[in-house]
Amino acid sequence: MNTVVAITGASGIIYGIRLLEELEGEKELIITETAKRILQAETAYTVAEVEELADKVYHQDELFAPMASGSHRFQAMVICPCSESTLAKVSLGIADNLVTRAAAVCIKEHRKLIVVPRETPQSAMMLRNSLRLAENGVVVLPACPGFYPKPGSVEEMVDFVVGKILDQMGQPHELFRRWGE
Repeated sequence: MNTVVAITGASGIIYGIRLLEELEGEKELIITETAKRILQAETAYTVAEVEELADKVYHQDELFAPMASGSHRFQAMVICPCSESTLAKVSLGIADNLVTRAAAVCIKEHRKLIVVPRETPQSAMMLRNSLRLAENGVVVLPACPGFYPKPGSVEEMVDFVVGKILDQMGQPHELFRRWGE
């Protein structure tokens, strides 16, 4: 499977990093400039270390990158974490950078698009933007860890959310104990 992973400027960068570590198949990465700054604030990873987790890396301004076209073959896109600004732009059809353009391609081509917002609380405007995306077939998967597996660390809470993303993509994993197991 060929997947586009976009890491945008929202807290929770570790979700995108863990997704890149666990995701099978070819990975094309877009990491925004704001995400690069948040990466430094939230983790010990360097931008180069994150970029090494992908097969190809694109800058947010590369509007001639392959995933900006519906003719480019990729099966899914995950925006993780997804800033509320990016979520709003995608919900309104604003395709002003590579992340939002690739998301628009997913929607128009009826490909799997998963957005992982991490903002809380959410205003009515934010909820309307998420609703618009859901009505267009986008999976809105807020970064809300489950506690029934009794996580013992932050890493296990992160893995729960990443596992839910992989579930949506149909990729088997053992990142968390499922209900009833």
